[in-house]
Amino acid sequence: MTIMRIGRAELRVLDLEESIKYYTNIIGLEVVGRSQGRAYLKAWDEYDHHSLVLQEADSPGLDHFGFKVRSETDLEYYERKIEQFGCTTKRISKGTRLAEGEAIRVTLPTGHQMELYHDIQQTGKKTGTLNPHPWPDEVRGIAPHRLDHVLLTGDDVKTVTRFFTEALEIFQSEKIMTLDGEDMVGSFMHAQNGKAHDIAFIKGPDAKLHHAAFKVEHWYDVLKAADLLSRYDVPIEVTPTRHAITRAETIYFFDPSGNRNEAYSGGYITYPDFPTITWTEDKIAHGIFYHRKEMIDSFVKALT
Repeated sequence: MTIMRIGRAELRVLDLEESIKYYTNIIGLEVVGRSQGRAYLKAWDEYDHHSLVLQEADSPGLDHFGFKVRSETDLEYYERKIEQFGCTTKRISKGTRLAEGEAIRVTLPTGHQMELYHDIQQTGKKTGTLNPHPWPDEVRGIAPHRLDHVLLTGDDVKTVTRFFTEALEIFQSEKIMTLDGEDMVGSFMHAQNGKAHDIAFIKGPDAKLHHAAFKVEHWYDVLKAADLLSRYDVPIEVTPTRHAITRAETIYFFDPSGNRNEAYSGGYITYPDFPTITWTEDKIAHGIFYHRKEMIDSFVKALT
């Protein structure tokens, strides 16, 4: 049984039209459909119909995120595993969102809404699958390859990590522990796909989004993102730097509703037998911001 990857996230935005302009012109995603106060978007290197859904709402944040499983059999298997863990599931009907079949929704121990799904229309990508060029003829904005991961905050990082590793059978690449080793305050986890992480949790308020990250190819794309963001007056929180956790390059910034975005490149390759890397709480600033070795005030505020 296989959970393949994080497949989509649905973000709440305050002004749908303004948000569409931002996510198409600045991030560089493509709108592939609209329905009932929602817009559906994908990155140029993604095959599925969409990976990001924008939902017009009264407050920003994360409505839910979803992991894609390999088959309908996998969906039924993980539904049983989730209920055995002690969480309640409910079925989301086919057609609730564009191009999607039935899904399973569960409330995580941190209060976030997560779905598992298998059935989604594959629309392909502009490069095609026959003798493809490395990139399409035209790209806009930051032009990420894909939605890469979401980082969420919650009070009980240890239990939500158990949920993912035991019920969903995915893997923990890194963790952050208190100095006495008794409590887990950060957790980074990946499916069987070679990524450094698909989902991460940092101790903080329940049911909150910290950021949604988009994958770019290399460090120069992070620098290009910084140039574009500055040119178009997008609020930048953290200028280009490196993570020690996941070993990636990064820049953080905000969409028009205040949702934090990340352009993320690099990161190491993982395997199912990849040993979990441990950080201690006193080194968390070093792990997140490797160059400056200190936390940024807005980052700390988001975790309290």
